[in-house]
Amino acid sequence: MNANQESGASLAQFDALQSDAALDARDLNLDVILDVPVTLSLEVGRARMPIRNLLQLNQGSVIELERGAGEPLDVYVNGTLIAHGEVVVINDRFGVRLTDVVSPSERIRRLR
Repeated sequence: MNANQESGASLAQFDALQSDAALDARDLNLDVILDVPVTLSLEVGRARMPIRNLLQLNQGSVIELERGAGEPLDVYVNGTLIAHGEVVVINDRFGVRLTDVVSPSERIRRLR
């Protein structure tokens, strides 16, 4: 008699695992992730300056950005560029109108 038989334990039975290739779109349930919160941010432009100049900033200071006035904003989700857009005003609030959405394949390429 082996140790499993003496203790009354038995071997566990598991179903065969499917490979990722065996899963298709019908098997995926996106409802699981639809309520996951993400951070959406817009970048108007960037500027580089020495700390000396940064410490001299005060109320009313103007910082010149690298981006031109007519260029679109960058739209990021969790730090990944997903689109470009333009600022709009909706009922006294700012919004963004998407003018170009980055393709999923391009987003994946940029992650690497």
